[in-house]
Amino acid sequence: MSTNALLERPSTTRHLRAVTAPTPQLAPEPAAAAPPRAVPTGTAPRGFALYVGLDEAKAAAAGVSLGTLVDAIRRTIGELAPEAETYATVALAPAGAGGRDVDVVRLALHEPSAVARTKPEEPIDDEPIDGGVVVDISRKRVLIDGDSAAFTFKEFELLQYLVLREGRTIERTELVNSLWQGATEDEAPGERTIDVHVRRLRAKLGRYEDIVRTVRGVGYRFDRHADVIIRYGHGTPSPDRF
Repeated sequence: MSTNALLERPSTTRHLRAVTAPTPQLAPEPAAAAPPRAVPTGTAPRGFALYVGLDEAKAAAAGVSLGTLVDAIRRTIGELAPEAETYATVALAPAGAGGRDVDVVRLALHEPSAVARTKPEEPIDDEPIDGGVVVDISRKRVLIDGDSAAFTFKEFELLQYLVLREGRTIERTELVNSLWQGATEDEAPGERTIDVHVRRLRAKLGRYEDIVRTVRGVGYRFDRHADVIIRYGHGTPSPDRF
């Protein structure tokens, strides 16, 4: 079956619907606006891409097909935002290609950060820095005033997570869910334990501890700082925005 036929075949089974709440008895209060997400200067969001990792066999086991899912998503978007334009394509990969389905899809569709992971590493500038903090994401290390800081793996992950989401306040629950994915209930820390991790992180940052800011009652944020240099490299994680 051709790719076009797969995408254009009408669904006769089921499709997603926009979820609507029952009519309230009282007028609801306006929903709180989502917190602003930092975007690079000179750019503006124009849409989004949703990568779905699912082969035909897994779809069939769920009682659907890729064409059914595409049709369902389009119908839902049409109900929620009639002015939205949509385009769908199927990601084709060599039979038997290993790896997670969603990673294979991202690479097949040339998603930039997925493609970057397959390229050779570029030479990294090792010019010594006399003062300030260097967050070297490509080598997973932190230099403070030219010396390597003894960060644990989790401490570096925590700092990296904030750095890659510059300007955005990250709630404690998000940090737990993102940095302890797959952990059991006993292994995952409580929200207040995150405060302990942050205190230890700041202690190792020394006089630069204020690069990790506390937003009272919410969580933590990293803002652009004159004393901080970020060294990226191929394979740097893409900051998920949703």
